[in-house]
Amino acid sequence: MMAVAGNPKHAWAEVAGKAPPKRGAEERIHDFGEIYDCHSDVDARAQASRCIQCPDPLCRQGCALCNRIPEWLALAAKGEFLEAAAISRSTSNLPEICARVCPQERLCEGACILGAKGDPVAIGAIERFINDYAFAHHGVDVAPAEPNGFRVAVVGSGPGGLSCADELSQGGYDVTVYEAQLIPGGLLVNGIPAFKLDKQIVERRVELLTRRGVKFKLGVEIGKDISLEHLRREHDAVFLSFGAQRPKPLDLPGAGLKGIVPALPFLIQKNVKSPLVDVPPVDVAGKCVAVLGGGDTAMDCLRTAIRSGAREAVCIYRRDLANMPGSRKEYANALEEGARFEFLSNPVEIVPDDAGNVKSVRCVRMELGAPDASGRRSPKPVPGSDFIVAADILLVAYGFDPIPFSSGNDAEPLKTDRWGSIVVDANQMTSLPGVFSGGDAVRGPSLVVHAVRDARKAARGIHCYLQERVKNSLPPA
Repeated sequence: MMAVAGNPKHAWAEVAGKAPPKRGAEERIHDFGEIYDCHSDVDARAQASRCIQCPDPLCRQGCALCNRIPEWLALAAKGEFLEAAAISRSTSNLPEICARVCPQERLCEGACILGAKGDPVAIGAIERFINDYAFAHHGVDVAPAEPNGFRVAVVGSGPGGLSCADELSQGGYDVTVYEAQLIPGGLLVNGIPAFKLDKQIVERRVELLTRRGVKFKLGVEIGKDISLEHLRREHDAVFLSFGAQRPKPLDLPGAGLKGIVPALPFLIQKNVKSPLVDVPPVDVAGKCVAVLGGGDTAMDCLRTAIRSGAREAVCIYRRDLANMPGSRKEYANALEEGARFEFLSNPVEIVPDDAGNVKSVRCVRMELGAPDASGRRSPKPVPGSDFIVAADILLVAYGFDPIPFSSGNDAEPLKTDRWGSIVVDANQMTSLPGVFSGGDAVRGPSLVVHAVRDARKAARGIHCYLQERVKNSLPPA
C-alpha cells in the first residue's frame, strides 16, 4: 500500500501532518498512563512519506546524536519498519525512550525545513512507532557478543549509564552497572513521570541489557559501599554517570516553612509505586500547589500535582512564555490538564500561617530588560506590583546541581570545575586514567539525548584507551 497516490516527492503537500493519538485531558488526569499512543501502520507510513529527503538534512543537524533520520523515514514510508528501526538503533542506544522524552520541537523537528511552510515531519512519533514495532516483533537483537576479555564498571543506571552499557556490551565487554538505588533506571524512573515515559519501557531496556550479559548491582553507592579505587582495581575501565540531582536552594524569607518540597522527591514519591523507594509522602489532594520554575521539571510537577488531586496547580515564573525553557508541548499539555501560569512573576517571600505552614507566596511583577550573558532578556521587578498567590504546598523546581562525588578512600581525587561538575577531555576521560564520565555529572542538568551522546563517546574512548594499552603491552591503569 502506497503512502500517497501521487509523486512521493510531493507527499509533504498531499499528506497533512498528523499528531499521534492523544487521550483527552478529562480522562488522562485521573491516571499516570502515557497520554500519547502510537500511530497506526498506515498513518506511520503516510507521515514518514512527508519527508522530502533533503540533500543536506537539517533534521540531522538538529539532533544531538546526528540520527540518520531521512534514511529510516524512507524505509518507514515503504513499510519496512524493522529495517527502519535498525537504522535508528545504529546511532541511538535508547531510541524508544528519546522518542518519548526529547523536545523534538526544539531539536530535529524544529530544524525540519517543512516547518517553515507548515507542519514539520513527525520525526519523534515515527521514531517511537518503528522502535516499539521492532520490540513487539522480536526485531531487536539481544544475543550476547563474543567476549573480548575486558571488564568495565558503569556507575549509575540512568540514560548515560544504560547507553554506555549497551554500547560496550555490543562490543563484547563484560559490563557491570552499579546503582545506588534499588530500582535501575535513574532519572528515567525517578525524574520523568510515567505519563511521559511508561516505566515498563525502561524495564524492557534493562531486561534487554541483562539478556545481553550486563550485570546490575543495585543498592551500591560508590564512595560509601565501595570505593572508586576498588572499581579501578577490579575493572579495566570505569564510566561515571550518576547525574545531577541536588536541588538548587530556595533563598527566600520563609524557605524553612513546612510544606516546601523539592521537585524530585515529590516526583519520585508520586511516580514510583514501589516499596523499594523510601521517600516521605507529600499529600496534595484538595490543596493549592504552587510550583516555582519554568523548566520541564516544573511542568512535570504541575501535571503530577493535578493527577494527585490538587485543587489548583499554578506555576510562578519570572520570565514570559517566550523565554521559558520548558517544552512547549509539555506546557500545552499542562494547560489542557488545568494548570495555571503566572508569567513575569517572581516570588519574594513565603508567607506562613499560625502553625508554621506555607500559606501563600508573595510575588512581584517583572518586566524584561536588556539581554543577559546568555542572550535572554533579564527580568527586573516592577515597583509597587506585589501580589499574593495562595499555596498550601510549594514545589521548588529551580533546577539541579551535580551531586558531590565521594570516591571513598582514593588518594587522588577527580578533577572538578567550580560548579562541582567532573572535568573530562575530548574522549570523555577524567583526570584519572581509565575513568570516564558523561551526562549530567559533566555538563550539569541537560537532555536525555545529551547523556546518550556522551555515553556513546565515552564507550568509544574506553575502547580506544584499552586497545592502545594492549598495543603498547601495558596493563590497564
